[in-house]
Amino acid sequence: MKPIVSSEMVSMAYETLILEKADGVAKIVLNRPEAFNAFNPKMVDELADAVEMLERDPEVSVIVLTGAGKAFSAGGDVKVMPEMLKWSQVDVLNYMRKAHSIVAKLVEMDKVTIAAVNGVAVGAGLSFALACDMRIASENARFSTGFIRVGLHTDCGAAYFLARLVGPAKALELALTGDLIDAKEAERIGLVNKVVPPDKLEEEAMALARRVASGPLVAVKLLKRTVYESLNVDLKVILEREALAQALCFKTEDAEEGIKAFAEKRQPKFKGK
Repeated sequence: MKPIVSSEMVSMAYETLILEKADGVAKIVLNRPEAFNAFNPKMVDELADAVEMLERDPEVSVIVLTGAGKAFSAGGDVKVMPEMLKWSQVDVLNYMRKAHSIVAKLVEMDKVTIAAVNGVAVGAGLSFALACDMRIASENARFSTGFIRVGLHTDCGAAYFLARLVGPAKALELALTGDLIDAKEAERIGLVNKVVPPDKLEEEAMALARRVASGPLVAVKLLKRTVYESLNVDLKVILEREALAQALCFKTEDAEEGIKAFAEKRQPKFKGK
C-alpha cells in the first residue's frame, strides 16, 4: 500500500477499501459498490490490515466506517457463499476468526469508532456497524440480521451487540425473523444514535469525529474503556476504575487547560495530553 499525500489528507491504496486520514480522523470506506460492499476474503484481509495499522497510528484518534454507493454493506458476498459450502469446517472457522479479530479490535482499541450507515446494513454489515462505538444513519439506511434467511447463524458479534443494545427478546426477534427495519425504527429501539438526511450524513459523522478527536484524549480513551468494562462488572469495580481514571486525568495538561478555560469562560484548547 502506497501513501498518497495531499496538503490536507493522507490516503492509503487498497483494492476493496478507501482509507483517508486528516485532523486526527481516519475514514474507512468499504468500496465494492457493485456488490453493495459485501465482504469477500480480500475485503476481510484488507480491513484487518487497515484496522491494525490505524490502531497503531498515534495521529489517529477516531475512525469513521462507511460504505461507497447505496449500501453500507450487504454482509457476506453471496457469490462467495456457494464456494464456502465446499470449504472444510476448519477453513470456515479460520475465515470467521479472521473477520472476528477485526470486530474485537474495533471494540478493544482505544480509538473511538463511528459507523456512518449510508444504506443497507445486513448480516455481517450490520455486525460491523454495531461493533462501532456510535452509529449515525442516513434516512435511507435499512438494517437486518439476514443470516436466518439463508440458514445461517449470526456472526461478527451480532448476537452480542444486539442483546446489549435492545435486550434479549428484541435481539432474538431480529435474529430469528431477519426482518428489515428502517432507520427511524432502528433509532427508536436504540440501534443507532441519530438519523439524518442522506446529504447530511458525511457532514454529521465527520463533525462528531472531529469533535471527539479534538477533545482531551487521555479522558476519551479511558472513558471508552470504562464504559465497555461496565457491561461486565459490578458498580464497585467501576467506581474504582473511575477513581483511578480521574487521578490520571487530573495530572494531564488537558485537565489543567479545561479547568482554566472554564474559569475564564472560554472554549478550551486541548492538546490530547
